[in-house]
Amino acid sequence: MHHYTACGLGNVYLKSGYRKHKTPYGDGVSIDDIEGLHRAIALHLVGHRPRLAGTELRFLRKELELTQAQLASLLGNDAQSVALWEKRGRVPKWADLLIRALYREVVEGRAGIVELVERINALGTEPARLTFSDTKKGWRLAA
Repeated sequence: MHHYTACGLGNVYLKSGYRKHKTPYGDGVSIDDIEGLHRAIALHLVGHRPRLAGTELRFLRKELELTQAQLASLLGNDAQSVALWEKRGRVPKWADLLIRALYREVVEGRAGIVELVERINALGTEPARLTFSDTKKGWRLAA
């Protein structure tokens, strides 16, 4: 059994799917299909954990290839908050639920939740004045 700590989670063990070998720097381990392993870990986290810990939030964020600032922007928050959640382990319930939904949407190949969150975040950024032009293709929002 191999204690797989390289993912950043302290409670992941591998029963199979790895090979131990010697390297010039000491003992080494090769993981078979590491992307598949990370996907299995992430799907377990989003589907079976009652509440995400900070390290689990970090794992999911990294699997989504998001920086703390990018995740914060999607959540309508700041990077400092995301950093604190990851460090202290207290993830607000709303953020917990949203990151789970976001991961599922990305894995299933749909972007519905991402588009919804981006539209909600953009609500306060629309210009107060809308200017339209009559074009050959009909009325359009002017640039």
